[in-house]
Amino acid sequence: MRQSSIRILALVVALSTAVALVAFADSAAAGGDFGAKGAEGRSGLTLEQMLTYAIQDEYLARAEYELIIGEYGAIRPFTNIMSAEERHIEWVAEMFAKYGYSLPKDTSGLHVALPADLKSAFETGVQAEIDNIAMYESFLAEDLPADVRDLFEQLKQASENHLRAFRNNLRRYS
Repeated sequence: MRQSSIRILALVVALSTAVALVAFADSAAAGGDFGAKGAEGRSGLTLEQMLTYAIQDEYLARAEYELIIGEYGAIRPFTNIMSAEERHIEWVAEMFAKYGYSLPKDTSGLHVALPADLKSAFETGVQAEIDNIAMYESFLAEDLPADVRDLFEQLKQASENHLRAFRNNLRRYS
């Protein structure tokens, strides 16, 4: 009886370790190569890779702003910008369809965390838009089809507007 209990305990420990390792691997994979941070410093990306990073970053912005609105209420500019992110996702998704690429699943929920307070939420918005602008600037330095170039320019300009809105709101906390 004692030997079978030890075997069961050893099996439970082995399974728990395996589950922990899989969870760690998933979280490590989730954190590194996603959205603007995933595209940062990378060159020679294919059109599909650029579109993937773009839609991931738009997914990420929407998820961040949904989380903030869920905790702190339907406040501006988060509500307005979240609506804009929905349109941006639609635009990028249209390019996926046009070029025959598979649309990536939205796994952005794995990459967001609730800011501690509203000031931190506005700081999160500022940083997200800075990262987004940098990503689109790097993509615009590449040779792109005209329609994709127009889209990236439009998305970059939208992020510049969002950045101004977040910075204006952040000033209330300085």
